[in-house]
Amino acid sequence: MDLDFRPVVIFWACMALGLIALETLVPGAALLWLGLAAGVMLALVVFFPGLPLFWQAVFFIAGSFAIVAVYWRYYRKRGIESTQPLLNRRGEQLVGQVHPLESAIDNGRGRLKIGDAFWAVEGPDLPVGTRVRIVSVASMVLHVEPV
Repeated sequence: MDLDFRPVVIFWACMALGLIALETLVPGAALLWLGLAAGVMLALVVFFPGLPLFWQAVFFIAGSFAIVAVYWRYYRKRGIESTQPLLNRRGEQLVGQVHPLESAIDNGRGRLKIGDAFWAVEGPDLPVGTRVRIVSVASMVLHVEPV
């Protein structure tokens, strides 16, 4: 196959390579998909040399939307399974643990000391020192029940 060095081919080749290269500077996967759409346009102008500039722009925009839609629909939702799903979710890590009350639960509210941190707790009225099990967390408030 004879190499095609028409300005439009060079333009789409530079767009594709430039956008994919710029992806290294941008967080996330934003420019990669536009670079792939530019690569599709490169293939189109090579195989259809008389494609008008207007239709090139239309196909590039439509291709960009289509490629991004495919990414969002099929790949972005999958995500990576974490080996530590509760990392950075300190309250949820405490569910199931048993600790003595730091201050009595009075009118449904009290306080626990876990390590060097104090936690607000909610549960039935109980005296200081009662051992309680953490059963759930909501808005940084631990819900407890007596052991």
